[in-house]
Amino acid sequence: EINFSPTKINKILITHWHGDHILGLPGLIQTLATSNYQGTLNIFGPVNSKKYFDSINKMFINQNKISVKLIEIKKNGCFYKDVCLSIEAIYLNHTAPCLAYSIKENDKRKINLDYTKKFGLTKDPLLGKLQKGFTINYKGNKITPEKGTIIHKGRKITLITDTSLCKEAIDISKDSDLLICESTFTKELVNKAKEYQHLTSEQAAQIAKQSKSKRLILTHISQRYKLDEAKKIEYEAKKIFKNVIVAEDFLKVEI
Repeated sequence: EINFSPTKINKILITHWHGDHILGLPGLIQTLATSNYQGTLNIFGPVNSKKYFDSINKMFINQNKISVKLIEIKKNGCFYKDVCLSIEAIYLNHTAPCLAYSIKENDKRKINLDYTKKFGLTKDPLLGKLQKGFTINYKGNKITPEKGTIIHKGRKITLITDTSLCKEAIDISKDSDLLICESTFTKELVNKAKEYQHLTSEQAAQIAKQSKSKRLILTHISQRYKLDEAKKIEYEAKKIFKNVIVAEDFLKVEI
């Protein structure tokens, strides 16, 4: 059970419009409508998303409606940024236009008190200016943000599904704290993975290793594999990338 109200959702990232990835969307929208949702639901997706979204809407009788804004992502790169985080997308190699997403916290400056103490500076409104990246003067001493602050890198989560092995998957995953990646097939079905433009367990692990990601979660496992066979997929991946597990319903992780 997830203790989270869907009415808190204001953004949805669509990777692509294959049925197994979007058929829960109409139900979610109806849930929001019946819950007196007051905001605007921003849906981001690949090219032609507006056409597909309109087609889905025509299939259902919507007694209650909410405000929906559909944004098509036309090119690779950062498409959203606020004071807390940024979101980047890149097109992958799949049978339909398909995006991978990276969500990254903005880097933060922390005061380097070991340095500012040398000047007797521990509490002062000037510290706020220094923390924003400005050089300050304190009692005749010039203190630069390079010396007076320490940059803490923001955490990064990357989602890859669906794709065949490609450079773009490695590029967007670079230095991810957590990489969530499809692993549809075991290694012996590499030809079938190529045919359907999906990944094997080994290929997902290669992406994690080459991108220098810290942790890998495998998902989108083919239904041909029973629950206990998922361990084989995990075992194959671990031969290439150690810090890996297979996803399960309601899995929670800390990064």
